[in-house]
Amino acid sequence: MFKNFVKIIRGYYQPFAFLIVLLSLLLSACGGGGGSQASPPVIQPPAPPQVEQPTPSQCVNEVYPMATASDDGTFELNYPPQNAIDSNTSTLSRWSSEGINKSLILDLGAVKTLGALTIKWFKGAERVANFSVDTSVDNTNWTNVLTKTQSSGKHSGFELFNLIESEARYIKIVGLGNNEDSNNSIVEAQAHSCEDANGEYAATLPNELGIELIDWYLSLPIDEDKSGTADSISETALAEGYTNSEYFYASKDDGIVMRSPSYGFKTSTNTSYVRVELREMLRRGDRSISTQGVNKNNWVFGSASAQGQSKAGGVDGDLRVTLAVNQVTTTGEDYQIGRVVIGQIHANDDEPVRLYYRKLPGNSLGSVYFAHESRVGNVDEAYVELLGSRSNTAANPSDGIALDEKFSYHIKVEGSLLSVTISREDKSDVVEHYDMGESLFEQDGQYHYFKVGVYHLNNSSDPDEYAQATFYEIKNAHTGYAHSEQ
Repeated sequence: MFKNFVKIIRGYYQPFAFLIVLLSLLLSACGGGGGSQASPPVIQPPAPPQVEQPTPSQCVNEVYPMATASDDGTFELNYPPQNAIDSNTSTLSRWSSEGINKSLILDLGAVKTLGALTIKWFKGAERVANFSVDTSVDNTNWTNVLTKTQSSGKHSGFELFNLIESEARYIKIVGLGNNEDSNNSIVEAQAHSCEDANGEYAATLPNELGIELIDWYLSLPIDEDKSGTADSISETALAEGYTNSEYFYASKDDGIVMRSPSYGFKTSTNTSYVRVELREMLRRGDRSISTQGVNKNNWVFGSASAQGQSKAGGVDGDLRVTLAVNQVTTTGEDYQIGRVVIGQIHANDDEPVRLYYRKLPGNSLGSVYFAHESRVGNVDEAYVELLGSRSNTAANPSDGIALDEKFSYHIKVEGSLLSVTISREDKSDVVEHYDMGESLFEQDGQYHYFKVGVYHLNNSSDPDEYAQATFYEIKNAHTGYAHSEQ
């Protein structure tokens, strides 16, 4: 029966037999020489459709307002809990309680998603605070979100602490004393929705800045040491990573932000203006060398006597700075509005050069100019305009510099010749020279140092105004100074 079935099949397909044989021969020929058989074609299955993976949404940081603050009633006289949320960052306005496990409880007023705290500790740059953090939605059942943590002991401003994210209305900061005693003191506390608070509070300045902070000390418009004048942060503390999140901190683009309010503590009774400014310190932390005088902390002009040059830390000066001015004032006396000094050479009592940036409220671009102050009593200050005009009614300078625009300046002294250069990308340098030969800065006893930062020459603006600049490069050099940066 099977043979009959085969015959029927063969008979039915007889007309196609020739085609089948021909197709077989063609397939054999495609296999190449040697009589090998061709491999059957491999059919790849279609690739699965690409499914676009959703990217996690960026947390937009929110600083939550505080409704109330409380503790167990053991706060020190004059330092109640409410001081920690009153937006007053002076050290006199703080919460303070003596003892281990003393808790400051903050009420957000409603349940929020909590990701971080920023805390300004009392004596934050001098001592290390020990603490934990718990959160609660009902002020009864608590969840630990940060266990036995320490502050850095290096930061006078707000310091960031990331938490285990939680839903919370109440925040309990449990004080565990500090590295000196059992005191717990918080000047101000802030609650944030996001971990890292969108990068706003860097703990330390980034190493890639390449700025030799051991060569500088910092003036801040605060008085935590109760001296009656602005606090000075030593070159050693700066080199170890000191920051202040209100006035001196790392920017998101790897610079150093210096921010000066219009009002605050001043460096001395002889000055009228507030500043956040670096002062050159060639002694690099060697406190056996005085900050003043013709000595190894300061430098002299190349036109000074040979004896003066031998005593000084360096001869002549070269300062290269890259920065962007971010904010200037828009209110106040017309001659003060919008102006800030971004670099100086300071002498014993006078200023051979002050470099200004000034932008008036109606202008989109700012001017740059410098002043020279002679030691000769009857000689007025000389002003040299580099970009635009220093006038109180200046028109928008066509070649000026906008806020947030990066530029560089170069201040150089050779002998008694001052040179100031402004450089910008894709633009020609602007250079001006000034002969200081008759200004008496080469005389014996005269010493000099660079200053870089925000010397805020407006003490008449609205109280909430400020000046701010971000510095990306600061390089100082002197003949005979071993640590010169080129």
